[in-house]
Amino acid sequence: MESFRIFFSADTHGNTVVWRKWLSAVQVYKADVLIFAGDLTGKAIVPVFDYGDHYEAEVLGQKRKAKTRDELQKLLDFIEGLSYYYIVATPDEIQEIAADPKKQAELFERLMKERMKKWLDLIIEKLNLNEVLPIVMPGNDDEQYIDEIIKSYEDRGIVYPLDKVVEIPLGYAIVSHEYVNPTPWNTPREAPEPKLKKMLEKKIKWAMDKGYTDFDKIIFNFHCPPWNTKLDLAPKLTKDLKPVYIGGKPVMVHVGSKAVREVIEKYQPILGLHGHIHESYASDKIGRTVVLNPGSEYSEGILRGFVVELTEEGLKNWWKIEG
Repeated sequence: MESFRIFFSADTHGNTVVWRKWLSAVQVYKADVLIFAGDLTGKAIVPVFDYGDHYEAEVLGQKRKAKTRDELQKLLDFIEGLSYYYIVATPDEIQEIAADPKKQAELFERLMKERMKKWLDLIIEKLNLNEVLPIVMPGNDDEQYIDEIIKSYEDRGIVYPLDKVVEIPLGYAIVSHEYVNPTPWNTPREAPEPKLKKMLEKKIKWAMDKGYTDFDKIIFNFHCPPWNTKLDLAPKLTKDLKPVYIGGKPVMVHVGSKAVREVIEKYQPILGLHGHIHESYASDKIGRTVVLNPGSEYSEGILRGFVVELTEEGLKNWWKIEG
């Protein structure tokens, strides 16, 4: 029986080590479709001070020095492997940026765009795009300007899935959405549940109007996991955003989207691919729909994902990977 494989991951948050592992998984797991489903960008910049005769940076509370260009490159690679961005500049230049919020925002935008381009170039360099379909989607933590970077690579074979239905082998198709229900962090792409429901219904209707009406062949690639499943458990937080502990263990609560759950219950797609909640590395079912969240340990440089195998008859198998 003819079949194909999807390798699916999410939430790398700027970690190039994890991104390279995601690309390498194509060969290891013989994937035909490679999906990265949201939260591409990092959250912090490490300044590397150029003192003329050496460089210094404080990383994870420790001072690190580099005396040569080779040592500097190793330091920069180390910082990047921790999911951070970096800037190499004189103390005066770094102080000038630190004192100006506009310059900080401009620096973040430049560094995010540069790393995104670097990652997309790695896809083209490492993969045979005649054999593998790479799909790259932003998530709720990603600023809107990241989208234009991904779109600029579409004529080179990388798929930006948010403005289209993506056709994959054996008549299957993917409908994607990046927004999540409200979080305590007020991230760039959030919406109240009623609005999120309308956004999802609009995308699904748009797909159906284009002839994608067989939900036995449709995959929902929604960054936000469905509420009240194994996929959406996260630590309960106090008002000052600290985890609540009982008996030395964090109290876990469901934080996913009721809107996402409702559209899955209504349409029953063959598969739901989700992310967002790093702690919930799990699979579950809503009715007949299998839903997956690979979770994330990006800060440790660990890749988490799912291999999914589909045939003409439906979903054959799925399994977690970590490494």
